[in-house]
Amino acid sequence: MSWFEAIILGLIQGLTEFLPVSSSGHLIIAKELFGIETHDLSFEVVVHAATVLSTIIVFRKYIWELLRGLFKFEYNEQTRYILLILVSMIPIMIVGFFFKNYVEELFGSGLLVVGLALMATSFLLILSESLRSRNDGEAQQSKPVGWKAAIWMGIAQAVAVIPGLSRSGSTIATGLICGVGKEQVTRFSFLMVLIPVLGEAFLELVGGGFSASSSAGELQLLLGFISAFFSGLFACKVMIAIVRKERLKWFALYCALAGTACVITNIL
Repeated sequence: MSWFEAIILGLIQGLTEFLPVSSSGHLIIAKELFGIETHDLSFEVVVHAATVLSTIIVFRKYIWELLRGLFKFEYNEQTRYILLILVSMIPIMIVGFFFKNYVEELFGSGLLVVGLALMATSFLLILSESLRSRNDGEAQQSKPVGWKAAIWMGIAQAVAVIPGLSRSGSTIATGLICGVGKEQVTRFSFLMVLIPVLGEAFLELVGGGFSASSSAGELQLLLGFISAFFSGLFACKVMIAIVRKERLKWFALYCALAGTACVITNIL
């Protein structure tokens, strides 16, 4: 991987992490197009950590409010929200501990898996949009995340380790299906990934995953991190604005077309 390829992949990661189009799927597509070969997930972990950092920057005021409420050492709105996030993390922790090797194999499975997963993302977005439109109203728009929604969104996040199945798209769509308001479900979707990704980056660091034996060198990891951080910072703010004003059907259409192209390319 060259330094230029690292920057391109970082930009792709940052721009697609928050949009419901699957950043991992687009990384695989980009690698196929540019002929980039990697033998581990160290680069993916680094660029995901970069987009998590951009999430922290965007939501810094809300995160600070959560921490202030937590250190009051009483059960309040902030501690409840943090507990909801912790509950949503359980499924992805199970996948990380027991199925990590299978997940890594999926990232080398090629365009067929990515294409089918993008189609599944498209279907899920359309389904959530259809169900939401039937129950649209002021109460629906302001409904907060509850325990049931947190659990189902956590399951969606765990299933979305499949490359091509958008994590943000799956969790936001699942939350909408559970009846949560758009703005509330978007914020929770972005915050619930913070601890798992940072935890994975920490384990890679202490386990020597970023050593010289990695398929990406230190310069490539640094450039990928920087480009993913700044593009993620931009995309996160854009996605929040889009969810407030627009519908998800255009992303569903894009995922359907991209998924179809991946499947056809794999067959040919």
